[in-house]
Amino acid sequence: MSSTEWAQAALQSFDAVVRATPGFRSRGGQRRMAEQVAQTFSQATLGKVDEEAGEAAPTRSIAVIQAGTGVGKSLAYCAPAIAMALSRGTRVLISTATVALQEQLVNKDLPALALLLPQPFKFALAKGRGRYVCKLKLDRLAGTGEAEEVMDDDLFAEEEAAARAKRPRQETEARIQFYSAMSQTLGKGGWDGDRDSLDTPPEPEVWSAVAAEGASCTGKHCPAFSQCTYYDKRKELIGAQVIVANHDLLLSSLGARVLPELDNCLLVLDEAHHLPATALDQFACSMDLSRVTWIERLASRGLRIGALLEVEEIADIPKHSGQLRQTLQDLARIVMDVYGPALKSQKDAWGPARVRVPRGELPEPVIAPLGLLAASADGFLEALRAISKSLRAEMRDKPDEARRLSTLYAQIGMLAPRLEELHATAQLLLQDAPEGAVPAAKWFTLEVEGDFIVVKAHASPILPGTTLRNHLWSAVRGAVLTSATLTSCGHFEFFMRESGLHGDAAATTLEVPSPFDYAAQGTLIAAETRADPKNAAQFTAEMVDALLYDIANVEYGALVLFTSREQMRQAVEALPTAMRSVVLVQNALPRTQLLKRHRERVAEGQPSVIFGMQSFGEGLDLPGRLCESVFITKLPFAPPDDPVGEARAEWLRAVGRDPFSELVVPATAIRLAQWVGRAIRTEEDQAHVYCYDKRLMNTSYGQRLLKGLPPFALEQRRPR
Repeated sequence: MSSTEWAQAALQSFDAVVRATPGFRSRGGQRRMAEQVAQTFSQATLGKVDEEAGEAAPTRSIAVIQAGTGVGKSLAYCAPAIAMALSRGTRVLISTATVALQEQLVNKDLPALALLLPQPFKFALAKGRGRYVCKLKLDRLAGTGEAEEVMDDDLFAEEEAAARAKRPRQETEARIQFYSAMSQTLGKGGWDGDRDSLDTPPEPEVWSAVAAEGASCTGKHCPAFSQCTYYDKRKELIGAQVIVANHDLLLSSLGARVLPELDNCLLVLDEAHHLPATALDQFACSMDLSRVTWIERLASRGLRIGALLEVEEIADIPKHSGQLRQTLQDLARIVMDVYGPALKSQKDAWGPARVRVPRGELPEPVIAPLGLLAASADGFLEALRAISKSLRAEMRDKPDEARRLSTLYAQIGMLAPRLEELHATAQLLLQDAPEGAVPAAKWFTLEVEGDFIVVKAHASPILPGTTLRNHLWSAVRGAVLTSATLTSCGHFEFFMRESGLHGDAAATTLEVPSPFDYAAQGTLIAAETRADPKNAAQFTAEMVDALLYDIANVEYGALVLFTSREQMRQAVEALPTAMRSVVLVQNALPRTQLLKRHRERVAEGQPSVIFGMQSFGEGLDLPGRLCESVFITKLPFAPPDDPVGEARAEWLRAVGRDPFSELVVPATAIRLAQWVGRAIRTEEDQAHVYCYDKRLMNTSYGQRLLKGLPPFALEQRRPR
């Protein structure tokens, strides 16, 4: 088939699904999006291309589609993409940013679509290995004895061991009982080993002790391989034509063959506005300069296991490990000499004290130790790779010794990732930007844990677009990126730059407006204050008074969005006694329980007001009476002390550009559009959006922000 025929057939499949869906109304915007998806994927060249043999260079095809709330974008991309993948003999990889959308796709949208498309297809959910339990770890911690020989006590990092030593005895016993119950439920088939399917997901610290991880996994050589949840789930992926993953897994597994190869599948990135931030998180790194005893344990294991396997490369391990320990200690001391006063002056700050390195130019005393650190880590890693290679060969040749050899592999693998991260951090810190090039963000932090001072070094790229262009788009042939908020202040340019697609000839953009009549359904009330929002104390006091006056009139559901914990704390403290029972505060209850209680109250005809922050400003679907009012306490500018944002702003100023106009305002516009988007969720909704920040109406950048919002009826309210 030609690309035109593929596109036509895919669009016909979409039309057939719409016709076959009971009560489903045809939406012009949705069909326009489906048409663009079909056209984009039909033009992409998939599979290996041998240009040396005279084959034409592969065609890349990428569409960036903003689809307003109510367009029905999941059907608009799923139906044509899956139909085309089936006809082209390839697969669809859908990546999202949130678990909620993953669950919607896997539990609702894809099962419904499978009943309507004429050609059958299978779908599966792909998660990172750490979402699944490691049976060997679980058995050991449950005290069953089955894994005693596989895991010994020194597999725990020293900070974890110290935490266990301080933990009250009853808490330790409770954990053993928890792990034991988990192990029994897993053994009886009452649990599938997936963290997310537990009735009450455990705290991160509790889960990390039993989570599967690649570095210590021996795969098919593991004695528990036949009962391994992770590998069972991997088998499901092999037979699936549609795989749902998330942006973190997509970027962390590039080149690892966990997901379909990007040059031979159709890639959909939903909630794509999150992709740039995810990229920065993925390629940032850090290292602990204070806690170093793990190096000695890793060296001891490497020497012992290497000697058993007669690996020659272990000879230099003592030199490398000794040098690493000494250099880390030297670095910690130098950092405190140079930055100690600045770090210690922040003792009352929220979170770790932090000092950023201006322009990414490290002070001279730090450079030589970092170079030594990188060289020692590299030499140590080479020795560990030789040991791992020898272990894998032994496992292959001596399957009857799998348990013993898996034990040895795990003992190295539990600590090797720390060494890899240390090496990567040292390299990025040492990276000097040539004249005019973009420097990395570099910073140091200090935390006090009891009597122990922890100093860490951090580094991160500052331009997500460059990172994505180098690591993702260079591998992708056909992709659709979509979200309700990809334009900023009415334009795609900011997202295209952030995502690395600006200037890419393969990329096209399309804006599909929402079918909602915003002017008739919603009202934006610009409720101004006398105080300048930059004067936090005066503004917050005045804003809280106005907010309490307004929420007293809420009849059903409402959402109040704050920009800081302190702001929310002051509002909670100011609540009159009669109103306290009406308000549900983020983190006072687990999110699912809080939303359940909110829905119950509204269903009973009672008012219910949710107080939340950034995570409640996005992805929350509260249609109808569940959210008749959204209150935005302040324009959601990013925190001013983010070291990556600071470093980027510094670089922009250095090259004569304005970071506020070019970076801060567009990023705020996307965030504000998300917050406002909580108000109108269906064609029947009626809602009010209140904004108490007078900068929205009284500044030139506020007018830019307004251009990115739905065309609500606008009311201005002067201070009372």
